[in-house]
Amino acid sequence: MAYMITEECINCGACEPECPNEAIFAGEEIYEINTDKCTECVGHFDESQCAAVCPVDACIPDPAYKETREELEAKAKRLE
Repeated sequence: MAYMITEECINCGACEPECPNEAIFAGEEIYEINTDKCTECVGHFDESQCAAVCPVDACIPDPAYKETREELEAKAKRLE
């Protein structure tokens, strides 16, 4: 499942440079995640880097985009 950024985002920008797929971008009000590029860092790291660095825990799994590890691995390969 892709991650999402909740309204708790304080726009600190810590997450954006940590994303290996460049899926995070500054939205109109808060940072956002492009679900087509988010692989939960599968293929790069053992944990989602956006969630690891977020000081307010605003990066969470998006329940609207459930994907298996195999699907995330395939997506990561397509993005290479």
